[in-house]
Amino acid sequence: MAATIITTDDLREFKMELLDDIKKLLTNQSSTVSKRWLKSPEVREFLGISPGTLQNLRINGTLPYTKVGGVLYYDYEEIMTVMKQNRIHNKF
Repeated sequence: MAATIITTDDLREFKMELLDDIKKLLTNQSSTVSKRWLKSPEVREFLGISPGTLQNLRINGTLPYTKVGGVLYYDYEEIMTVMKQNRIHNKF
């Protein structure tokens, strides 16, 4: 059985490859929301809207939500669906 000798240069090269792979994963992950269920403050920040606007979207049925106890949850996929359905295409 032959022994393989690992040098410090081999370890350094492995470390650099590993760091590059981790950076790629983090870059891809940061462009998408990692949570499926968002609370009201997260939705307001994500959409850039006020608490009153979010309440209006709930009341008029534009944005579906789930209430568990006193906490409101919004499905990220449903938010994206609402955004796509309400897209306006100007023909200028």
